[in-house]
Amino acid sequence: MRFSTRTTYGLRAINRLARNYDRGSLSLPSIAKAENISLSYLERLFSELKKNGLVEAVKGSTGGYKLSRPPKKITVFDVVKTLEGKIILFHCLGEDGKIVCRTKDICGASKVLLKVQQVINKTLRSIKLSDLV
Repeated sequence: MRFSTRTTYGLRAINRLARNYDRGSLSLPSIAKAENISLSYLERLFSELKKNGLVEAVKGSTGGYKLSRPPKKITVFDVVKTLEGKIILFHCLGEDGKIVCRTKDICGASKVLLKVQQVINKTLRSIKLSDLV
């Protein structure tokens, strides 16, 4: 399993917002420079983060982006799901976490894969942005 750079860079950028939460917004150019991420790439990531309600834009000369809610109310799962889409690691599992393979009754592997998926999702949901700062 491997998350894309979308998730890695997105977590780095949103973590910077979490560390700055009580001090206001940050501009994308400042985040891009601090995190060594292409500004155009960061703009695409923040478009998704904003569309999914994790960040909000602040207009004006000192504008930029800020978290839409406190860091303790946003999980790593929220960020990963926003940037990666459905978090389904194995083809035999459905989005609802159920085994959807037609050989599920005779396949011992699907039960193990389901357990792995559940543990990963539970772990991602248990980590708040506030845990990263």
